[in-house]
Amino acid sequence: MVESSAIDALLERARADLDRVQPADLDREMADGAVVVDTRPVEQRTRDGELPGAVVVDRNVLEWRLDPASPYRIAEVTGYDLDVVVLCNQGYSSSLVADTLRSLGLHRAVDVIGGFEAWAADGLPVAGRPGLAA
Repeated sequence: MVESSAIDALLERARADLDRVQPADLDREMADGAVVVDTRPVEQRTRDGELPGAVVVDRNVLEWRLDPASPYRIAEVTGYDLDVVVLCNQGYSSSLVADTLRSLGLHRAVDVIGGFEAWAADGLPVAGRPGLAA
C-alpha cells in the first residue's frame, strides 16, 4: 500500500474548496473579466509558448503582486472581489497558489485543471511557439 505524502494531503485540502476551471472555459472566464495569471517560469514559457491574454507573474513574488492591499500589486488587481484564475504547467502548484490567494482575501481565486499542458493538449491557442496558432 502506498501512503499519501504530506504534499498530497496539502494539495487535497487546497482543492477541497476550489471550483477548478477546465482549459476550454478560460476564454469565457477572461470575457467575464477574470484575470488569468500564468506562474510558469520563463524557461517553460519560452519552450512551450504562452497563453494568450494571461498576465505573467513569477511565483516568488505572486502574493505581493496579487494582494489588493500591497503597494507592489499589478494594475489588474482592483480589489478582493476579483476573479483570478491561476495557471501553472500541470495544475498542481496553481491549486496551492489559488488556495494561498484565498487566504489573502481573494475569495474567488481558482486554478486550471491540468494547467498549460492540458490547454495545449486540447489544441487551444498558444502564442510564441513555432508552428502553432497565436
